[in-house]
Amino acid sequence: MQAMNTTDYELEVPLIGIGRHRLGIDGKGVTTLVSFHGCTLRCRYCLNPQGLDPDYMCRMVTPTELIDELMQDDLYFKATDGGVCFSGGEPLRHADFIKAFRELAPPEWHVTLETSLHVPNQQLQCVFPCINSYIVDIKDTSPDIYHRYTGGLAGLALSNLQWLIDQGVSDDIIVRLPLIPGYNTTDDVARSRRCLEAMGIVHFDEFEYIKDLETFKRQP
Repeated sequence: MQAMNTTDYELEVPLIGIGRHRLGIDGKGVTTLVSFHGCTLRCRYCLNPQGLDPDYMCRMVTPTELIDELMQDDLYFKATDGGVCFSGGEPLRHADFIKAFRELAPPEWHVTLETSLHVPNQQLQCVFPCINSYIVDIKDTSPDIYHRYTGGLAGLALSNLQWLIDQGVSDDIIVRLPLIPGYNTTDDVARSRRCLEAMGIVHFDEFEYIKDLETFKRQP
């Protein structure tokens, strides 16, 4: 990996939260979830709406500051093959930050990226050498369903997913396929899964959003 300038380690990014001691949810072993502010999509039932609120921000942080904070769990990470999961919002909006973080972090830390992949490909290429595993939230492979639900382009996310597969890391990718009330059906989920299996994806996380008062949450 190409060495970075000192100024890259001083790059500040906005966070909406840091969650410690997560197990079996966001990657291998004991994991700390680092959630960035801002997203490239506008999902109708956003699970982290604070990430879109311009007035909401946990704090600004540099790669050096984040490393210093996460070092308190270094023993947990190394003992369980755990580490850090970058989420959001959309973490690939902050590709340079992730790259700088990886250069500073202990090499034993497992780094997971939780992403929609709805970004320019160069941002994915920037972090590719830094990432050990991926959780990709595809929503649905239908361009119509995807656009109606997210406001984005399914083709962009799928082309980035194909790029990852072409790099030989399909076994390190989990694709999330939610059943979303009012937007897709169980048949749509099955169709999306067949499409993704044909691309080379082997690991899936299927679940259903359920309505809880005026919000939607994930059904385990």
